Amino acid sequence: MTEKASETEEKKHIIEILEATKKAIKDNNILKLKELSNQTIHSSCIFQHRGFILIAVLIYTISKLIERREGYEIENWNKFIKNFDSNLDAAIKSLKKDDFDQYGRDLEIARKTIESISKEFKENIKEVLRKAQINKASRIYEHGISLEQTAKLLGITQWELSEYAGKTGIPDVKYAITLNVKKRAKMALEFFE
Repeated sequence: MTEKASETEEKKHIIEILEATKKAIKDNNILKLKELSNQTIHSSCIFQHRGFILIAVLIYTISKLIERREGYEIENWNKFIKNFDSNLDAAIKSLKKDDFDQYGRDLEIARKTIESISKEFKENIKEVLRKAQINKASRIYEHGISLEQTAKLLGITQWELSEYAGKTGIPDVKYAITLNVKKRAKMALEFFE
């Protein structure tokens, strides 16, 4: 499959995820939202486009907000959901036009919509967003993208990512283990035999 064909397939996949996200939000389906967020990790790892990564963070964040909604006592919840839904519609429209730059801007607007949901709980909501970034960064790092690159893509520090990854055991995952020099040299020699 060519790179262009692969990108087209991933675009279709993200559009499907965004449409499923809209439905899951409407149904208050927290588990579905978390599942959808995890499905975007593959696209994030392949294309390393901020828009593909940001959607994973936003979907995960919205699942947490729905989960904790009563604790935040958000007065304008329905208005917030309507605005966020419009943000997702705009992102879908941009993807359908192959305007990835606008898609990224649409998602940044969606992020600001989340941040502005409640003045009273603004810091709590920013913290939920931050934790979502770190959580999704750890999943991308788990897929083999370097710590530095992953942190840069998600706008977090390498320290935050390494601290979280250390707590979750991600460095212990088979693919995250770096072989020592002797084992790498032996593998290289076996490759050429």
